[in-house]
Formats: sequence, C-alpha cells, structure tokens
Amino acid sequence: MPVIIHEQFIQAPIEVCFDLARNVKVHTQTTHQTNEKAVGGVTEGMLEEGDIVTWEAVHFGIKQRLTSQVTFMEKPNKFIDEMVHGAFHSFKHIHQFVEKADGTLMIDTFQYKSPLGILGVIADKLFLEKYMTAFIILRAKELKKMAERVT
Repeated sequence: MPVIIHEQFIQAPIEVCFDLARNVKVHTQTTHQTNEKAVGGVTEGMLEEGDIVTWEAVHFGIKQRLTSQVTFMEKPNKFIDEMVHGAFHSFKHIHQFVEKADGTLMIDTFQYKSPLGILGVIADKLFLEKYMTAFIILRAKELKKMAERVT
C-alpha cells in the first residue's frame, strides 16, 4: 500500500490553514487542473466530522466520481477523510496542521490501495504513485498561496 507524505510550510495562522483545507469551494479551486467539483453530499461550506461528499473530476482523461467521508476531526490540528466509493480499492487522507512560531506546517499523509490486485500494484509503480504525489503537492502549494494572501 503506497503512502505519500508531503510537508508544506505556510506563513499563516493554523486556523486559517485548517479552515481553507476543509472548505469545499477552496478544494475545487485548488484542484482546478482536474476540474474537480462537489456533486453530492456536502457541496458547500466547511466539512465537519461525519460529512460525506461526492467529488467529480477528470483524471487520465476520464471523468470519475469519488465519495469520501470525514471520519475524524480535531480542530484545528487534524482531520481525516476516507474513501467510501470510488476508483481506488481504498484510501485514507490525513491532514495535519502543526502550529509554528512563524506559521503552520501542513502535513498530508495519503495512504491508498489500488484496485485490480497485481495490475494495480504495477500501475502504482509505473505512474499512479507519481501522479498522486504531484496532485497532493500541487494542491498544497495552492493552499499555501491562498492562506498567505488571506493573512
């Protein structure tokens, strides 16, 4: 099971970073490269523990839907969302925020299991892990830009 960990320092208060990361509209703005939008469940505002949202996006030229649920939230330090239905066999995305003297360290930990058994493992090694890493890094950089503009 691949695990992607990315750390992003943001010169903004922890509360600002945390709230931007769980805002549905901000999520769509930070994933513009895949044309992501909320199409079911919670489709606007701040995600809270227990909320379910269905995202529609284009990955690898194919329109896909993925439903995830916020399974844990400890404001403003951490929240976890996990796939309920979608293209992966499973995934868990841990969003952590650590307050620093001059800002916030945002840590994304994305654990996933590809479908299709050994074919999924091969896809991970050939392209999927690299693709998902780039996706998470790009979103983190977009969140950084937004948070630093707000403060």
